Amino acid sequence: MIDTTMYTLSQLFLTPTLVLILLMFVYSFIALGAFIYEGISRKKNSMQLDTKGAYPILHHYNTDIHLSMEKLELFAYKKLEHIRNVSRIAPMMGLIATLIPLGPALKALTDGNIQGMSEGLIIAFSGVTLGLIAASLTYWIGNVKKRWYADELHIIEIAKAS
Repeated sequence: MIDTTMYTLSQLFLTPTLVLILLMFVYSFIALGAFIYEGISRKKNSMQLDTKGAYPILHHYNTDIHLSMEKLELFAYKKLEHIRNVSRIAPMMGLIATLIPLGPALKALTDGNIQGMSEGLIIAFSGVTLGLIAASLTYWIGNVKKRWYADELHIIEIAKAS
């Protein structure tokens, strides 16, 4: 009784998990495009305060120079929040997408249904692959942006001190 209930519940989560993985995969490529744009803008504009896309922390500071460093750090943290969340959640969703279809695939194997087993394994490996790609891209983007934003905060700190 409890085992069939747990099995049924886990199967209900397969589609939402796959949809989440697909959304995070698409988001990671959108974030990659925005990252490339920001990187090119940074090279082109070289710390000009009026360039919103290139230096978002400096731009935010420019809108209100009385902002405290804590508020600016919070702003930087919020700018990185989505990327950091995807880089952490995508591998977990990939693991879930691997484990859910594995049960029916193993059942199909014991029944001698090779076609059913291969379909389950295809779903399982596709989910984990897309989840890991999304996580890898967003992890790398997040780390580089973290360094960029730390540089901006450092420049603001020096400007406030003088």
